Amino acid sequence: MMIDTNTKDKADVQGQVRPCGKCGNSACPHRQTLEIKDLHVNVEGKPVLNGLTLTIRSGEIHVLMGPNAAGKSTLANAISGHPETVITQGSITLNGEDLLALSPDERARRGIFLAFQNPVEVDGVNLGSFLFHTYKARYGKDASPSEFNKRLTDSLRVLQLDRNFIDRQLNVGFSGGEKKRAEMLQLLILKPAFAFFDETDSGLDIDSLKIVRDAFNTVRGPCLGVIMVTHYPKVAQKVDPDYVHVIVDGKVVVTGDKTLVDKIDDEGYGWLAR
Repeated sequence: MMIDTNTKDKADVQGQVRPCGKCGNSACPHRQTLEIKDLHVNVEGKPVLNGLTLTIRSGEIHVLMGPNAAGKSTLANAISGHPETVITQGSITLNGEDLLALSPDERARRGIFLAFQNPVEVDGVNLGSFLFHTYKARYGKDASPSEFNKRLTDSLRVLQLDRNFIDRQLNVGFSGGEKKRAEMLQLLILKPAFAFFDETDSGLDIDSLKIVRDAFNTVRGPCLGVIMVTHYPKVAQKVDPDYVHVIVDGKVVVTGDKTLVDKIDDEGYGWLAR
């Protein structure tokens, strides 16, 4: 099913909004909304996003697809506060709060999480220590060491990792699959409000991809909003998205449900120019 990108309230297309995982109410204070309006972004002096508009709510899974250099990764970087993205017009708000006025670490504390396409190596930083300090930064005075240890133990089990994995330096000497599992470990422990997966599936073998997908299915739910950037229709189909958006030339040109993935798989993007 195709959806007009100018629809006033896309939440209504899929039916009722999923109830909140905390109180069971579909309209409650726990539910969050990330709203991007008419976003224009330059990277290295060149326009990449050209009036992109998108709304993501708690419990929704959005898949972003499109040709190379369409602006998908730039959107994720702009929301997380990457210094190379320069916002020239538009707004990004979280529950009405201006995210653009916040530093990247403040955005992370609000619950914005970005899983990188190519996670960086940080020599000298112990993974376990990094996880605990980011957990404390995320939850502040509500951070509980016992809760952290429980989340860590449960998360290592989901990702099929030994406890000694967290004794290693952050991403140093990690294989591509290990780097992606380390990021999923962060996601499982931090439990963000909104998570952006920037081609997290890239470079993974079949076994690693299955483990990452299983971890994703563990955290998905009514209190987490997800944007997944992928070039692979089969990956998009596996996550069972609520919405699929195609980005071309820095803006959303068509939105649909998961049947849109089948059309892209069959026909590519050429039909958009017809």
